[in-house]
Amino acid sequence: MAPLKCMEKDYPLIDSHFQSFCASHAIFSFEDFLLYDLHALIASADNHSSSNTLKQGIDQLLSVIDAKLPSLRNGLQLLQDAECNKLLLPTGFQGIDALLGGGLRAGQLTELVGLSSSGKTQACLTSASTVAKQGGSVIYFDTGNSFSPQRIADLVGQTSDYVVDNQAELGPLQRVMERIMCYSVFDIYQMFDMLQQLKINLKSKIVESDHHVQLLIIDSISSLITPILGGRGPQGHALMISAGYLLKKLADDHNIAVMVTNHMVAGEGGTSKPALGESWKSVPHIRLLLSREYDSNVCNISTLKHPSVASGRAAKYTMYL
Repeated sequence: MAPLKCMEKDYPLIDSHFQSFCASHAIFSFEDFLLYDLHALIASADNHSSSNTLKQGIDQLLSVIDAKLPSLRNGLQLLQDAECNKLLLPTGFQGIDALLGGGLRAGQLTELVGLSSSGKTQACLTSASTVAKQGGSVIYFDTGNSFSPQRIADLVGQTSDYVVDNQAELGPLQRVMERIMCYSVFDIYQMFDMLQQLKINLKSKIVESDHHVQLLIIDSISSLITPILGGRGPQGHALMISAGYLLKKLADDHNIAVMVTNHMVAGEGGTSKPALGESWKSVPHIRLLLSREYDSNVCNISTLKHPSVASGRAAKYTMYL
């Protein structure tokens, strides 16, 4: 769930005064609120001069959380939901698609992890262009100025000069580029704001395009989360879990495939491991490890986590240069 700061616009009782009160108890998100002793929180509010307003804020938070909690579903309903959300989006790489059983699955969060130059951004750009070429719309959050329109043009097989040649008749490149909406995002709070706006737009059908939004890409999620982790108490961890929850909720509610990238850090014994720690590891539905063969455009991909594929299963694919 989102941090309290993001809820002020929609819920007036969760204002800056209420947020300051919660912050004094290390409560920065809905998760923190749920983990805190409610009776102790109310008792603390009673000691304030604005106790009535604070308790009204607590009541509003409880009602918001109650409304957001999903209803319980039995096994048959879960099976029917899985069958209705079978949309698979090809990534443009046969090796990856074969490993995933057809491509990125709508309704799920897929994470690509790998060292620098392992092909993560290339996989994002290729997936975006492939989905757009097939008529779907793509939301692309670029956190490190790595989005390349020229690379998309190369993937489509044309030069960017074609864009303005003929306005009367859209060319393939124009159609693809119009379906990819790229936004520069440089901190996690901006990402939360944009995700909340995207959720509102999707619910109200404001995201106007000829086609349904099918894919959300964040390249990279770790560059937004890493700066808030460590040394800041529980707030950074709470924001990280909130980000994961919101992404999975968007995927499930709107049948969108979500793909994020994550870098590697040094682990025990000098081996590399995915960044963001053990808590984040449980967030993605699917986790894939990418590596690139030395001085080659051949890449290896293996499953670290998948609901229906054994861990360690591997494949190769060729990265377009």
